[in-house]
Amino acid sequence: MHILAATDFSTRSQRALRRAGLLAQDSGAELTLVHVVDDDQPPDLVALERREAERILGEQIGAIAELRGLPSRALIVEGDPFDGILRAAASARADLVVMGTHRKQLLRDIFVGTTIERVIRTGPVPVLMVNREVEQPYRTALAAVDMSDPSANAIRVGMSLGLPGATRLALVHAFEPLAKGKLVYAGLSQDSIDGYVADERDRASKELTAFLDANGLDAPGRSMRIEEGAPFAVIARVVAQLKSDVLIMGTHGRSGIAKALLGSVAEEVLRSLDIDILAVPPLQ
Repeated sequence: MHILAATDFSTRSQRALRRAGLLAQDSGAELTLVHVVDDDQPPDLVALERREAERILGEQIGAIAELRGLPSRALIVEGDPFDGILRAAASARADLVVMGTHRKQLLRDIFVGTTIERVIRTGPVPVLMVNREVEQPYRTALAAVDMSDPSANAIRVGMSLGLPGATRLALVHAFEPLAKGKLVYAGLSQDSIDGYVADERDRASKELTAFLDANGLDAPGRSMRIEEGAPFAVIARVVAQLKSDVLIMGTHGRSGIAKALLGSVAEEVLRSLDIDILAVPPLQ
């Protein structure tokens, strides 16, 4: 396995390097550290920044405890940050890109997205966004499941990358009882409404069990949370309750203006939740 860790030398990026080092230790993966130099400036300044970046990366490989002794190399590329990271991932044949969160600029992010969002949106490689301080290897994980092929693929990828598996991987699925509002409007008793919601929960539970079985993802003793509500609200609530180390979720392929501008559950999670997030793109 090959892990690419991207850094802009910020504190946020240092957390990503440390997490990448821990993952590489656990999996025996090779590790590439990449920094992108802006090429939209005079050549002499580009050359100066390249040399400085090479020096800093070399120092970090020796100074960061989680990187010492690992088979790793430093890579400097030129260009726009998100494009440079994608090109580096392709050249390294990376199985995973690890990045820290980036400082957000509201208006620009609404229309373009942060660097990490653009890497996730346009790249073919799973991306781990590191939000939290790095203290130990991941012990528990939570996977969001919407019973789609991308969510099944995300679970498989998370386990193949060495994230917690078996009973240490909990699943969360959100269901919305569509007729609940009509029942309320029709004046039915609360007991009748509660009974309808319970039936819908039971149906969702059976569908989830069948989905996991069909995809070879069932595991005895695994925690499954079937929660009523909109997907983002449910995911946020369960993340807070379980205090998992990392959230695993698939992204759904989109194209054109929808890919560039419109939000999704994955993007809302990436922008809002303070948890490490593994975002896995659909199979090509």
